This record gives sequence, C-alpha cells and structure tokens, in this order.
Amino acid sequence: MRITGWRIARLRVPLKVPFRTALREVDHIDDRVLLLDTDTGHVGHGSAAATAMITGETHASIEAAWRQHLLPALRDGDLAALPAVLDRMQRAMAGNCSAKAAVDIALHDLAAQAAGLPLHRFLGSRLEGTATLATDLTISANPLATMRVDTQAALDAGYRALKIKVGKHPESDVETIASLHADVAGRARLRLDANQGWTPPHAIAVMQALESRGLAFELLEQPVPADDLEGMAAIRAAITTRVLADEAVFNARDAQRAIDAGACDLINLKLMKSCGLAGAARVAAVAREAGLPCMVGCMLESPIGAAAAAHFAVANADLVRLIDLDSPGLARFDPVDGNVRFEGPRIVVGDTPGLGIRAIAGLEFLDP
Repeated sequence: MRITGWRIARLRVPLKVPFRTALREVDHIDDRVLLLDTDTGHVGHGSAAATAMITGETHASIEAAWRQHLLPALRDGDLAALPAVLDRMQRAMAGNCSAKAAVDIALHDLAAQAAGLPLHRFLGSRLEGTATLATDLTISANPLATMRVDTQAALDAGYRALKIKVGKHPESDVETIASLHADVAGRARLRLDANQGWTPPHAIAVMQALESRGLAFELLEQPVPADDLEGMAAIRAAITTRVLADEAVFNARDAQRAIDAGACDLINLKLMKSCGLAGAARVAAVAREAGLPCMVGCMLESPIGAAAAAHFAVANADLVRLIDLDSPGLARFDPVDGNVRFEGPRIVVGDTPGLGIRAIAGLEFLDP
C-alpha cells in the first residue's frame, strides 16, 4: 500500500457550552483533518487541533507544515515500511507536534487497515472484540453557579469522574472547589486542573486548605507553568493529592526530566503533544520504566484524534489508569462514523480495521 496523495479539510463542531480554562475560551471544536489516499483505495484519517497556548500552533501553521514539509516527505511512502515513513516525516521539520500527530495518526490508520486489524491490535493489544473505557468530563472555569449546574448535569448523565477547571480566579479557588466537592458528595471522583494558572505558594495554600477539611481529590493537574519542575516538586512534597504532569511533558525527554525532578506522580499522554502515536509510545515507555501510571487525554479536538487516543489507551491498558477523552462529549453531536463510539461517559472501541472511519459529516475541503 503506497500513498498517492492527500486532502485537507476543516471540521467545525459547536460545543454544548463554552469551554473555559485559565488559558482560553472557545465555543467550537475547530480542527484540520488530513485524508491520505493510497493506490489500494484505502483512506487514512488524522486530525490536528490548533492549541496555540500549549503547542504554539495555529490552523495556518498546521496547514503550512503539511503542505510545505510533512506531506511532501510522504510521497510514494510504502506503509509496509511504516517506521521509515514516520521517521522521514518527523525529520522533515522541527516542532509542529499537532501537525505531525495528524500525519502519524493517518499513517497508523492506513497501516492497521493494511494489516486487517483495529488500531489497538496493530499497536500491540491482544484484546478480541470491543473494549469499553470510562472517561471523565470537564467542568469549565465559570462563575460558581454555572459550574454547579454543569456538575449536576454531568452527574445526571452518568459521569463518575469530573475534571474541575480552576486557576482562572485564584482568589476564590478554595471556596469554589469546596462547594463543588460538597455538591458531588462522593458520587464522582474529582480531578483538579489549573492549566498552569497557579504559583507554587498558591497551589500549596489552596490544596492544604482543602485537604485540611478532609476533602479528597484524585489528582491535581499541571498547577504551575510547564517549565517550573522545581515548583511542581515542591507542591508534590507539600500535599497528599497526586500531581499529574501535562504541559510539562511533551516527549520522552520531558518525561524523564519530570520524573528525575520528582515533579509528578502521573503523566498525561496526549497525541497532539507527543507528535502522534509513536511519540506517545516513547513517553509511555519512560513512564512504564519508572513505574508511573498515566492518563490518556486530549485537547479540545475532534473525535478523529480522540478515537486514536482511545485505541492507544486500550493498547496500553497496563499503564493507562485514567481516561480524559471528553472532547467529543462536550460537542453537540459526533460527526464521525467510525469504530469508536463516544456515548457520554462510555467510550466503546470497536474491532474493524484501523479507525474504521466510513464517513465524516460536515467536512469542508480546502484548496490544495
């Protein structure tokens, strides 16, 4: 199976409610979708999320990276030599991890189709049939009254793990979190995510205030800026809640640095940070060697990338303890007809070859 061409499209899906963190606010999923064509008629699908505050990429930079560097490196690429094709693509330019992730996902989709295997089996899983994952749901950083309404709606929908976005209003974090903890009343596990919005002293003060009240949380995600490993280590030493590294870990080298610094108890694996499935596997290998469990997460992105991440989670079930693939659940509808179904808190991973994508509603193809 050889690559003969490609197409680029925009996929835009409205959210049920605006998504707000300490870093940004958006009301749509807005991804760029890559379709790789082959001489056998198979099509590989990948997608890239533009998350400028985290990866430094925009829609324009993603498209330019594909057209000018990454896709030309694939011309006549043979999927029987997938590692060589992936390496050639990765070496075509530095950085641009989300753009590379989309290419990596589409290539893996094709290779799995060629092997007649669902993506998770191609990645090493021995599971037969379907798999079911349980994801959390993000509660955006809003006024407390809105967050309480959103939390109740999530509980009513069956979610048993909630990620609470904090850090946008540091002065009110303690009371906001304590109020939501009381509302949940043990019906769901709570995960806190400051998206780099705190300082180490503030994080320690907030968490110690909460823990002194006997309030328990499953984890605290990336409380301080990504480059402050010393601050993360200080926070970790001062609180009992586990610390999850997200923006601090893009690649295997970052993972090793965070582990060596004592900065985290867990690592959040995201394909958009790690340049795709191959890069995420390298990060996972470092975490596995160190005995650190992982979360598999996503950006605010389309079900294409989230589906690939779900397959990755199934393939690495020995390591992945937590699932944060809620982006499709935040959208008003799922435009992708593939082998992964996002059913509220349940993610059902099917067994048709590759990502099993048969159709994508609403694709807007862009000029070559």
